[in-house]
Amino acid sequence: MNKTYESPMMKDIAEVLVSEEQVAQRVKELGAQISKDYEGKEVVLLCVLKGAVVFFSDLARAMTIPMTMDFMSISSYGDSQKTSGIVRINKDIDSSITGKHVIIAEDIMDSGLTLSYMTRLLYSRNPASLRVCCLLDKPERRECEITPDYCGFTIPNKFVVGCGLDYKGYYRNLPFVGVLKPSAYENE
Repeated sequence: MNKTYESPMMKDIAEVLVSEEQVAQRVKELGAQISKDYEGKEVVLLCVLKGAVVFFSDLARAMTIPMTMDFMSISSYGDSQKTSGIVRINKDIDSSITGKHVIIAEDIMDSGLTLSYMTRLLYSRNPASLRVCCLLDKPERRECEITPDYCGFTIPNKFVVGCGLDYKGYYRNLPFVGVLKPSAYENE
């Protein structure tokens, strides 16, 4: 069943790449798999702000194991649709992860630069383990050696928004993953 989504933002969407129903089903499956893999362990679910907040919330509700949550804001994009290559921490985590099993919830892995930097930083804090769970993986764009441990969907190299992904802060609230029309971001 495909829901019809009505919004003025739809005029900027070229196609729905992953439907709301597909996202919900896959997040449920990821939550079940992570819960099985980490049964009996102390887990910290770490949200990469701002893009992963929608995925993070849905994933946390799909997990059945006890967990704590923390948040980190790290960026290599700024307001552009392409990575700047410069990674910066805007907000660090609030608690120690030493000896804990950390699962990073990320919206999308494309160049890998941000997550590569982030995982090196977090490994230096001596977690028991560190895994990455991303909603979307765009391997065509990878610029470094990193792959997600858990992945919702592998997608082609298209500029996507929705489910937390944005362009200049907009479109995050779309309940599906859509391809943004070039007319929405070109000539700026």
